[in-house]
Amino acid sequence: MNSGSVETEDGFAEKTIELQGRASRVTLPGATNRYVMFHDQERCIGCFACEVACKLENDVPVGPRLVRMIQVGPQEVNGRLRTRWVYMSCYQCEHAACVAVCPTGAMRTRESDGIVYVDEASCIGCKACILACPWGAVQFNPRTNKVIKCDYCKDRVDQGLWPACATKCATKALFFGNANEYTTVLRERAARRQANLE
Repeated sequence: MNSGSVETEDGFAEKTIELQGRASRVTLPGATNRYVMFHDQERCIGCFACEVACKLENDVPVGPRLVRMIQVGPQEVNGRLRTRWVYMSCYQCEHAACVAVCPTGAMRTRESDGIVYVDEASCIGCKACILACPWGAVQFNPRTNKVIKCDYCKDRVDQGLWPACATKCATKALFFGNANEYTTVLRERAARRQANLE
């Protein structure tokens, strides 16, 4: 599997990943239209570039964090201290609790790709969605008195670009794409590891 990056007009380095011809044996192309974000903990160094990129791209004030890097550790592993980082953002749930409880219909799911987003004009800031979300993904924006959440930078996605957090990841620990691509990448990685062990 070859990967590279292409510099775009807006300065973002868009990562491209070519799937090998056997991808169709692993997942069926077109079987789903949903996007996913994969965080590779083995590559992540906890630099918080993703959080900074998200705040800049979405003009998020101090306080709410649409992307959160959670530190786990340091813990002793095989006699050495080790720290891991967990990437937390909205999981774009298929049956999103935040959408179900919103009294005004401001929380919506796009049928085309499953992205859950907030229609700011319809939001009344009641915070019902904040209480309903089990992941803490929906945040309150004190500047607008309305809720905000990660929507995978849907305006960028509509232009064929990756979300800002993934494009600014220094170690390429974030992968954004169709769920089929995601599972194929993981399976190909596992196969390469098995081949190296034998």
